[in-house]
Amino acid sequence: MPLEDLFQAVNGSVVLVRTWESVAVARDGVTLVPVTDLGSGVLISTDGDVLTAAHVVQVADVVRVEFADGTTVGAKVVASDPAVDLAVLRLERVPAGAVVAKMGDSDAVRIGQRVFVIGAPYGLSHTLTVGHISARHPPGAPGRPFNFAELFQADVAINRGNSGGPMFDMNGKVIGIVSYILSRSGAFEGVGFAVTAKSIQEMLLARRSPWSGISVFSLDRTLAAILNLPQDSGLLVQRVAKNSPGARIGLVPSYLPAKIGKQELMLGGDIILEVDGIQVGTRESYLPLRRHLAEIEMGQTIMVKILRHGRVIELKAVREE
Repeated sequence: MPLEDLFQAVNGSVVLVRTWESVAVARDGVTLVPVTDLGSGVLISTDGDVLTAAHVVQVADVVRVEFADGTTVGAKVVASDPAVDLAVLRLERVPAGAVVAKMGDSDAVRIGQRVFVIGAPYGLSHTLTVGHISARHPPGAPGRPFNFAELFQADVAINRGNSGGPMFDMNGKVIGIVSYILSRSGAFEGVGFAVTAKSIQEMLLARRSPWSGISVFSLDRTLAAILNLPQDSGLLVQRVAKNSPGARIGLVPSYLPAKIGKQELMLGGDIILEVDGIQVGTRESYLPLRRHLAEIEMGQTIMVKILRHGRVIELKAVREE
């Protein structure tokens, strides 16, 4: 099928994702500053499930998606895994005429194969770009920020606003979700990455990771010692979305920008030490914690141990959708 016909066939499944967030900053005390952002996504079910990138929606207070015909619909995050940069939104309703995209077989994709991306670079929604698969990076490849997922590297043009959008093969099937680029200028320079359909299925769709509504900074042994943690790792809470599970149990976000060595982070928030007795903050703890949370039934209690103002306290969370 010609590319122009493929675009017309699948464009109705692609959405612009707009988010509204609140960022805590040190300004005459602690002030919440509103921030807006945008990304892309793709409708994958008649129930209204939309795939996108976790970094687009992880700490969003409000999420709305816009279809190609201009229809705008509210959405909520129902699953998210920042470690693989994937999230699922559930639409309040599925507009008439919306197209449900089909997932492809990323294992069958070959280096050099032609692909295309539809997204919203710089807010220019439903923009088509075309390129080729440059490489395939397995989970655990060094130097990758989301190295629990398999990634496609591609030379298809990707810019701010493309994050979370679909990468299609030339049969019009989704073989990846756009994640990030490598760039010295901040704009696309020929090296973009997408999480493969195989990782999407294994890491998110087969067993969904619950959305916490928080972003965290991993504290290694050195930073744990500098911040006087009672153990050698932890997760410093950076931001917390309103009405999220993290907000409901009372997690406190950070508000003070700081730089420790080469690390830039926000200080002043809670530091998560354990979840149901599992120490957090290391690469080795991620998969056991993920498996544990996936096995917890809806409504079951989760104990979260945190460090707040030098005191270790426990918070109770309840597993939600």
